[in-house]
Amino acid sequence: MLDIKFVVENPKLIKDNLKNRFQQHNLTKVDEIIGLYNSWKSLKQQTDELRAKRNKISQEINKLQKQKLPIEEKINQVKAIPEQIKLAEQKILELQSKIKLSLSTLPNILHKSVPKGKDESKNKVKRKVGKIPKFKFKLKTHVELMEKLNIGDFDSSAKTSGNGFYYLKGELGLLNQALIRFTIDLMKKKKYTYIEPPLMINKKIAAAAGDLEAFKTALYKIEGEDAYLIPTAEHAILGMLSNKIIKQEDLPLKFFGYSMCFRKEIGSHGINEKGLWRTHQFNKVEQFIFCHPKDSDKYYKELLKNTEEIVKKLKLPYRVIESCSGDLGNWKAKSEDIEIYRPTTKDYGEVTSLSNCTDYQARDLDIKGVNKKGERYVLHTLNNTALATSRILVTILENYQQKDGTIKVPTVLQKYTGFKKISAPKKK
Repeated sequence: MLDIKFVVENPKLIKDNLKNRFQQHNLTKVDEIIGLYNSWKSLKQQTDELRAKRNKISQEINKLQKQKLPIEEKINQVKAIPEQIKLAEQKILELQSKIKLSLSTLPNILHKSVPKGKDESKNKVKRKVGKIPKFKFKLKTHVELMEKLNIGDFDSSAKTSGNGFYYLKGELGLLNQALIRFTIDLMKKKKYTYIEPPLMINKKIAAAAGDLEAFKTALYKIEGEDAYLIPTAEHAILGMLSNKIIKQEDLPLKFFGYSMCFRKEIGSHGINEKGLWRTHQFNKVEQFIFCHPKDSDKYYKELLKNTEEIVKKLKLPYRVIESCSGDLGNWKAKSEDIEIYRPTTKDYGEVTSLSNCTDYQARDLDIKGVNKKGERYVLHTLNNTALATSRILVTILENYQQKDGTIKVPTVLQKYTGFKKISAPKKK
């Protein structure tokens, strides 16, 4: 969340930021927060004065005792102070809780380069890369291809787990693993540190990662426990540095993590349809960087470049989309997506999401840097999908399908699969 002092000192900037995000309904929150802060500040001052008064009277009592003079009046004066302090401290805690709750509704400050727009229709196409394939035969959807080639099963998974789950079979399962291994090898060469994170996080980490209320429609909660299944490795990697102070000379810290991911996708279009595009469970390799505030723009570009390199090596046509101000999550200062062309829909579909969260996430978890002078500051956090296999599998199946019904395997993956194409299983 935002720093309370920053909000108090910059109310116009905060309100302008809300207007640019088309969140006018939250404008009153700014004045409310400032009012709560002023009440907290006043009460804290009163509490400090009460403590000082108690200490002063206690010293006076000691002097009177040494002089063998009456102390009853002073004792009567000091008796009520501890209860007054206790009541004031309770009110302070209540105010702090209200301030934190109100602050959590305020979004991150938009990066100056973010295009203004109310919704995703105003997102900006930055560039298109790759050649759109042309087919001289009737295309099959990825579901048709999977069922025809017997490399996937949605009917059985619906029986065992419900809609939104799937079985990968034979060569498609191996292709899935090839994608993961290919991405891991590429990121290792870039000197990022590999992480296999826990698949559960607690509420504190989930709340720090973004808008917990919004995430509640996406996260699977473990009943009776303070635990959520992760929707992405990003959240677990973020929490890994909770309450830590990193020496500036050790920055940036660059990680990439592989994990299974779990999302409810409540209300999402198409979750009840067969397919791999929108599912409750999927594999993903995620990039994550902790850095000095002055370097976050530089690493934002690096994370995007890494993912573009992966998609280029897979030879899939794509475009880069920059999110407009009204389409950004509250925790994001800037964001861009990569969308890959799908010949069956004749449109592009999102496969990765890049975010610069500046200091918004790290402040909640007290993740700081320190320079050689001993000066501390909140780190910036950035993340980007390296590769989510389920959606990439869809784009490979659709873009690499052949007239004879087989699927070519992208050249860069063939050393991992051990085969160059996926064919229907031979009848025994």
